Amino acid sequence: MTERTNPEIRFPLRFRAIGFDLDGTLLDTAPDIAAALNHALQVGGRPPLPYDGVRGLIGGGAKKLLARALAGSAGERVDPELLEPLYAELLAHYRANISVNTRAFDGMERALDRLAGEGIALGVATNKLEGLARHLLEEMGLADRFAVIVGGDTLGTERAKPKPDMLHHLVEKCGGGPAAFVGDSAFDINAAKAAGMPSIAVSFGYPGMAVEDLGADRLIDHYDALIPALAEL
Repeated sequence: MTERTNPEIRFPLRFRAIGFDLDGTLLDTAPDIAAALNHALQVGGRPPLPYDGVRGLIGGGAKKLLARALAGSAGERVDPELLEPLYAELLAHYRANISVNTRAFDGMERALDRLAGEGIALGVATNKLEGLARHLLEEMGLADRFAVIVGGDTLGTERAKPKPDMLHHLVEKCGGGPAAFVGDSAFDINAAKAAGMPSIAVSFGYPGMAVEDLGADRLIDHYDALIPALAEL
């Protein structure tokens, strides 16, 4: 684990682009995702899941989240005729309530300001649908900070993380050059490895496993530690 670092200390960075995951990395979106998921489960006659249970299922996009919730601990097969209409319910509810209880992680905007001040291009690569990702970032007043927003459907769902395609696309749209990726889950870290990029994992997201086991090059507990971690890579 890392310690908090004085954000005023300057560190030289070799990177020209930094990519970020969205859910659990830039923003704590779990409350609004949980509300949308439980709405869909209610429509399907299923009991709601506790908030902590939903946090452990996030990753890979909303359809995978819903499928995991419907499958339950037994991992039963989910009938597509049940999944698809409930997925539509989840998306509609989430789109209408996308930023009710979502918040930025502490220090995130300050870290983005420092990176931008160094002339480093910033991008988002998320398995969330691109339209939802853009809508959320606009609602949170963050969309203009990023040169590119790549969603799970931007290149086609078969090319989403953990495949490297989204990260390669992000770097290209950011102007190329050395890049690193910041995320919170195996989807993120494995995509970075596949793309040949160094990675940083945040400890405050939704890893779905012990965050130390993700295999990231660095692990940070607060955004004040991001710049020093990048400088070490």
